Amino acid sequence: MATEPVTELAPAKINLCLHVTGRRDDGYHLLDSLVVFASAGDLVTAAPGQSLSLQIEGPEGTGLAADVDNLVLRAARAMGATATLGLLKALPVASGIGGGSADGAATLRALSRLTGQPLPGADEVLALGADVPVCLHGRPTRMQGIGERLSPLPPLPPVWLVLVNPRVQVPTPQVFARLTRRSNPPVPEPPVSGWADAVALADWLAAQTRNDLETPARRIAPILVQVDAALEASSGCLMARMSGSGATCFGLYATETAASAAARTLQTQHPGWWVTNAAVLA
Repeated sequence: MATEPVTELAPAKINLCLHVTGRRDDGYHLLDSLVVFASAGDLVTAAPGQSLSLQIEGPEGTGLAADVDNLVLRAARAMGATATLGLLKALPVASGIGGGSADGAATLRALSRLTGQPLPGADEVLALGADVPVCLHGRPTRMQGIGERLSPLPPLPPVWLVLVNPRVQVPTPQVFARLTRRSNPPVPEPPVSGWADAVALADWLAAQTRNDLETPARRIAPILVQVDAALEASSGCLMARMSGSGATCFGLYATETAASAAARTLQTQHPGWWVTNAAVLA
């Protein structure tokens, strides 16, 4: 058991693609998605405490309540732990990059390190949210079913991201409600040996995959068309797409220099948007 605070990164979860392949009788949608994680994220800190508490700080923490439904506190209760928790919020809330789920998963990891307790079982983790298992896994993953079927991706080449959120709300239930087709083809099998470089990865994604939630999300928030176009027009962008149910979009870049320059340009051109660049974690 640790006596000093422990800190865990809650990295942004990026759906490189997201295919909706069906819907169960209970209403849950079946998904097939290739998921990676970015070096940008929130930070969760856990310290010994006599009771369970949470303090939220950071540039994206405004309006986020430490209430009973907060995933950090729900994760702590799943661990049966008492601790003083801190959340430094750097990712926009409800933005399609798994911020809340990543925070919950980071809390599980932090409390396991702090207390020496094992992580909860798979069913308990899934009960926290469909994206929590993949966020707990934290590595490039193919996620299927409702989020419970995880398998590792082939080796990824070095690749960098620019993430852009135009500061609009795109409620996930509304996006799914506007789907016109819920039984789409799954993601093709990725190449066993992986991709030679970032260009090969982007070309494969653009030719073989899609995000089935992008069209309904654009009906709710037409500005997403502009975001995608701005990313695609940035120097060095290999492909651009929406992540999850939105509203965050991403661009893929072959070098850190190209991603950093593109992020600076987009920040200058669109000062009201949230923009950051990051590496894809291997």
